[in-house]
Amino acid sequence: MVEEVAGGWLAELLGLPTGVSVGFVTGAQMANFTALAVAVREVLRRDGWDVESAGLWGAPRLRVLAGQGRHGSIDRALRFLGVGGAAIVPVDADDQGRMRTAALRSALDQGSGPAIVCAQLGNVNSGAVDPVGEICEVAHQHGAWVHVDGAFGMWAAASPRLRPLVAGVELADSWATDAHKWLNVPYDSGLVFCAHPEAHRAAMGIRAGYLIHGDAEERDALDYNPEFSRRARGFAVYAAIRALGRQGVAALVERCCGLAGRFAEKLAAADGVEVLNEAVLNQVLVRFLAADGDHDAHTRRVVQRVQQDGTCWMSGTTWQGRAAMRISVSNWSTDEDDVDRSVAAILRCAAE
Repeated sequence: MVEEVAGGWLAELLGLPTGVSVGFVTGAQMANFTALAVAVREVLRRDGWDVESAGLWGAPRLRVLAGQGRHGSIDRALRFLGVGGAAIVPVDADDQGRMRTAALRSALDQGSGPAIVCAQLGNVNSGAVDPVGEICEVAHQHGAWVHVDGAFGMWAAASPRLRPLVAGVELADSWATDAHKWLNVPYDSGLVFCAHPEAHRAAMGIRAGYLIHGDAEERDALDYNPEFSRRARGFAVYAAIRALGRQGVAALVERCCGLAGRFAEKLAAADGVEVLNEAVLNQVLVRFLAADGDHDAHTRRVVQRVQQDGTCWMSGTTWQGRAAMRISVSNWSTDEDDVDRSVAAILRCAAE
């Protein structure tokens, strides 16, 4: 099947173990949902609880340990699953949003019972990546499942230069990422991987008389995602990887990260502009300083002016309680001229 071939290519590009299962879903939100559904079922099974027959009522209390800078899709997925936000144990992060391994160890030591640890590769604001290898080591020592939310940061593994950022990613139990960012396929294209294919199938699979299933050895796409009717996302992913090749994907990721660095360097050199993050991937956070001291209001005005200007489109965000402009570079067609014209437009809007 196309999904099998494309899934194998993806696992290789992203540095995942041979034999992982893959599901093609609508986006990273649904990828996180699917992976966490598998995780919830599996950690409770190991604790002697059958989710399929008994549901969650009366089940052992779950703990979900996630960094303070986690993406909202983690909380939302847990809400959808009926686990609830109260199950989340926030783990301290550094000033870039990276989970502190020592804080994770302490949090795991302070509790007991089934646990899921959610690591993050690519903070939505700063682009920072958690020390995933260390997190896996600590979590597995405590018997916890490790899920990686790697919507865009997992793609660092496709680059020989950037791969050290995600060292140890292969040690996790499940992973979620997007294909629509750096791979530039149509927008609603997410990917979920699992190191435990049987658990993946058990959580997502379905059997019914009106469905025609393949033989036991055949992969049935229905067993790896929560949807029945869906478009053939595997074809777009297959075509993109087939066209780019391993070197093309690596070059695309590296070029986008380099262009983000160019944004950061040029903006940081301008008066009245502050870059708030270390531009390790493709994200840049910018704050604009006002003469009257109301930097938040000025920053929001600059974001609005840039959006209205039309040269480029940057979103606003709040980072550690401060307003900021969020720049994300992932389009295959962006080049240095685009960055320079965008910087000029941003500084023009900041000066108005």
